[in-house]
Amino acid sequence: MTTATLTPPRSRTGTRGLSALIGAEAKLFLRDPGNLFFVVFFPTVLLIGMGYAIPGMREPITDLPEPWLGLRAIDLFAPLMLCVAAATGGLTTVAAYLAGYRETGVLRRMATTPMRPQGVLFAQILVQFAGVAVGGALALLIASVVFGTPMPQNSLLALVVFLLAVAAMFSIGVLIGGLAPKGSTASGIGMLIYFPMLFVAGLWTPGPLMPDAVEKVATYTPLGAASQAMNDAWFGLGMPWLQLVVMAVWAVVMFVLAARTFTWET
Repeated sequence: MTTATLTPPRSRTGTRGLSALIGAEAKLFLRDPGNLFFVVFFPTVLLIGMGYAIPGMREPITDLPEPWLGLRAIDLFAPLMLCVAAATGGLTTVAAYLAGYRETGVLRRMATTPMRPQGVLFAQILVQFAGVAVGGALALLIASVVFGTPMPQNSLLALVVFLLAVAAMFSIGVLIGGLAPKGSTASGIGMLIYFPMLFVAGLWTPGPLMPDAVEKVATYTPLGAASQAMNDAWFGLGMPWLQLVVMAVWAVVMFVLAARTFTWET
């Protein structure tokens, strides 16, 4: 088993080779029904299911103070779908794909071509990020059209939070994918982390309804911090400096660990 440092992709064929690799990864992404569903459509399906299947989700909130008063529960879950999209892409597909590529020898074979194996890593993350961005945007579009959910009061902050959430979740996914010996193993580890992450993010109990003790713990988790910061951006609650720092620290630390431990061959 060999270990290599993750460095920016460089190719003796230049940007043309990298563009071709990104195109190939995009085609593989679109041809994988499971990957396409969970990354692009799952947040939307989850939001619609919650809005119509759970009683009271579309009823006005009357027992919370401003700015929650008069909103509906579904309005609190809509911004969370951006966090769900980031977690789904990072902890399930990114981890499984990278481990699967090593398991099947893709990374080893790429080392014998003009395009270095780092190019596969870069292309895969780029394509998965595009899928996550489309999935998040689709969920927001449906939330607005179907449920009339308001959009963020601070759109720029919401974008920053989303990017940091993706960075934090993808960094964990790269770490898992770089260490797991098989794609199935990486997928299993990712799912073990995925559901607790969704819990602290407020998927079962929205942030305003979350117990104080759980909320304090959630603040120092990457997805919990993302959810709290997204709520602040959505409902104009101020600048969530602590949560932004928490996400940034998680992203940097996990990427550094991934860079030092990533294995290119089994």
